[in-house]
Amino acid sequence: MQNIKPLIALALILVGSIACKKDTKIAEDPVVSTFYFIRHAEKDRTDPENPDPELNQDGLDRAIRWAEVFDAIPLDIVYSTNYERTSMTAAPTSVKKDIDIKYYDPNTFDAEEFKLVNQDKNILVVGHSNTTPMLVNQVIGKEKYDQMDDSDNSSLFIVRIIDGVPTDIRLKMD
Repeated sequence: MQNIKPLIALALILVGSIACKKDTKIAEDPVVSTFYFIRHAEKDRTDPENPDPELNQDGLDRAIRWAEVFDAIPLDIVYSTNYERTSMTAAPTSVKKDIDIKYYDPNTFDAEEFKLVNQDKNILVVGHSNTTPMLVNQVIGKEKYDQMDDSDNSSLFIVRIIDGVPTDIRLKMD
């Protein structure tokens, strides 16, 4: 009987190790999506009747600074609304990265589809004072950010989604 006890113990160890190996999963790389949301740069306000003004000189300078900020960040897609001020804000980054601008409509924005289509990518989204926080809120799944002040052209919202769990931060780039 004493000789059987070590054999039983050895058998239990072997069965346990086989069972553990069967249940052991190979660690997979996490799925990471990073979204950078900015508002368009300073617009030309000389004609208050113009619904689609271009950027003023300060705005052109800021658009170039945004391109410098994003220079070190590998981007896969640059999104913009179809307005002069947003397109002009996105353009220097788009040109520097050799990425065509994709246009989106914030009124028909579907956050779940957006996250799915852009999964595992780095994305820049250029919008407006009222749409940028709204899109960030939709992507993170909670009402956290209010509409931006009309003078705020320097906020950068960064949303990172790792395996479906979002984290976010708002930075001022002035």
